[in-house]
Amino acid sequence: MFGLVALVGCSTALTSGNGSEAAPATTAASTTTTTPPTTLAPTTTAAPTTTVAPTTTESTTTTSTLPASIVEVPVLESPLAAIGSSSGDEAARVQNRLIELGFWVQSADGDYGLTTRQAVMAFQKYMGFNEPDGKVDEQTATALSNMDLRPVARANSGTLVEIDKDKQVLFFVIDGKTEWVLNVSTGNGESYEENDQNTPGEIIRGVSLTPSGLHAVNRERPEGWWEGDLGEIYRPKYFVGGVAVHGSNSIPNYPASHGCVRVSVPAMDWVWDSGIMPLDTPVWVHDGA
Repeated sequence: MFGLVALVGCSTALTSGNGSEAAPATTAASTTTTTPPTTLAPTTTAAPTTTVAPTTTESTTTTSTLPASIVEVPVLESPLAAIGSSSGDEAARVQNRLIELGFWVQSADGDYGLTTRQAVMAFQKYMGFNEPDGKVDEQTATALSNMDLRPVARANSGTLVEIDKDKQVLFFVIDGKTEWVLNVSTGNGESYEENDQNTPGEIIRGVSLTPSGLHAVNRERPEGWWEGDLGEIYRPKYFVGGVAVHGSNSIPNYPASHGCVRVSVPAMDWVWDSGIMPLDTPVWVHDGA
């Protein structure tokens, strides 16, 4: 028996909370192409001319002309070393710098573990490096040290989740400012034919697409691992049909999923614990063009 679908994420079953009722059929992905509003940077005007002598010798404060969505950060006085993936004091400096820039790391403890590798990979993807491997080489160490602006999503107003399929990163935008960035792996765009994990004997066919457009978190499953139709997923937050942001043990530096948006398991726990992605949160998926 063959189940034919035009678009399938990591799971076509629809569940919510702790319920166990049968899932309704997957709905077609939204075709809405509306994008979150953006605002233009303010235009700098020339200062008025005056012939009056200043009445104080104190230095004046320079007012930034950057848009409110862009946040400056200081360049590191002591540049980071190219440590590869070694743990230690320098790894703690790398972790602190990543957190300062908004690339989520579980803790700055000097242990070069999973979330540090994922954060470095997200930084390398954001910068457009050719081989984002999650290791701090000379190029990465120099770029981290010399960054003077926090990363910015395309959306510069509102509160939403933005997924850039070109860069393969996810942005959390809060009140117009990009607060956090996660490494992700989205749909690879390829056709597939696989056994249904929940219905023995059935085969699922589809195309591994993460649908672009403006969606919203409409269902979620707070408990741990769940056997979806196409494999295990962790604490998913669905935003269109069977497509969700969920935890995974495999988040490579390229699109690899059936359509869902994979993040690391610790990152997914943080998403739930922080409450940063509640129901009805807008989710904007785009190709980066």
